[in-house]
Amino acid sequence: MEKKKKVIIGLSGGVDSSVAAYLLLKQGYDVEGVFMRNWDSATNFDIHGNPTVFDEVCEQERDYQDAYLVSQKLGIKLHRVDFIDDYWDRVFTYFLDEYKKNRTPNPDILCNNEIKFKAFVDYAKRFNYDYIAMGHYAQIDHSTGKPILKRAKDLNKDQTYFLSQLQTEQLKDVIFPIGDLEKKQVRELALEAGLATATKKDSTGICFIGERHFSEFLSNYLPAQKGDMRRLDGTYIKEHYGLMNYTIGQRKGLGIGGTKESTDAWYVVGKDLKTNTLYVEPDGQHPHLYSNSALITEVVWRKERVDGPMTAKFRYRQPDQDVHVKFINDNEILVTYPQGIHSVTPGQACVFYQGDVCVGSGFIQTAYFDGKERLYS
Repeated sequence: MEKKKKVIIGLSGGVDSSVAAYLLLKQGYDVEGVFMRNWDSATNFDIHGNPTVFDEVCEQERDYQDAYLVSQKLGIKLHRVDFIDDYWDRVFTYFLDEYKKNRTPNPDILCNNEIKFKAFVDYAKRFNYDYIAMGHYAQIDHSTGKPILKRAKDLNKDQTYFLSQLQTEQLKDVIFPIGDLEKKQVRELALEAGLATATKKDSTGICFIGERHFSEFLSNYLPAQKGDMRRLDGTYIKEHYGLMNYTIGQRKGLGIGGTKESTDAWYVVGKDLKTNTLYVEPDGQHPHLYSNSALITEVVWRKERVDGPMTAKFRYRQPDQDVHVKFINDNEILVTYPQGIHSVTPGQACVFYQGDVCVGSGFIQTAYFDGKERLYS
């Protein structure tokens, strides 16, 4: 009798990874689960290593209990592993460094690169696996012998944006069992299998922050430096509570009521790190919010590097944007979009597509309008 192929799956305690494990068993794989603990959920530490205890406790412990219930229902082993130090060194330190530079980072992308598809893989090697699996909404085409990352069937849940920095080598032994399913189907399968996570609410935001107010959380690591909030013409509005707490295009949380000039909502249209000035205007479509080119750095590319037209996303859930790509070198791309795009923000990912194939990505270094740098950092 042929030995079953072994799959090690990241079991997070959510419905998606639960159903992924269920489907792998139905397909005849030998499955074992691993629950990853990436953050000390009871106690956090400031940048100097001093403990900072919060009243709100992250959901990680509850997630572990749910993952355990699912593993018991499916009859598979569940291993628990701490990646707390790895997460701090490889993800959270980068997260803080980006904020120090007045950029808006995306830690979920780095978490996939450094934890789920590096630290996790290194840990899983002890089980002599054939494949690694995750409950991501994405697909991998292995038919050509070289893995091709493709969008999920459920475009509303597609997670290729967050997987876009993975190297081809990292994808070669990976399976995404729910990539060809709609979310509704995943819920139905979970109910059919009697899984404890069938009706569990989807997690949102960054796991180590949980339900905490983001600016309060960040202030434990990076003390805010107050400064001027002004209009682009220099008119003083009020004091801001730290540039790192604002992002380009932001409307909520500015604390600006109606003024003599306007009763409209106000928006962040620029940030100047040198003068510690936050620029705002009462217009969500203000011209300063638009750029028509950007420098993309830290590029990962999984196809032949050829200049030309394709589509891109400058933030998650953004509709595909028509762009033109010009490679400056292996690590940098100048991307142009004459139609103009709103809030192209330094630190965020720019993810490139050819049809359903995610060909690569990089991080937005600088946004320009007609060759002039926008005051976004």
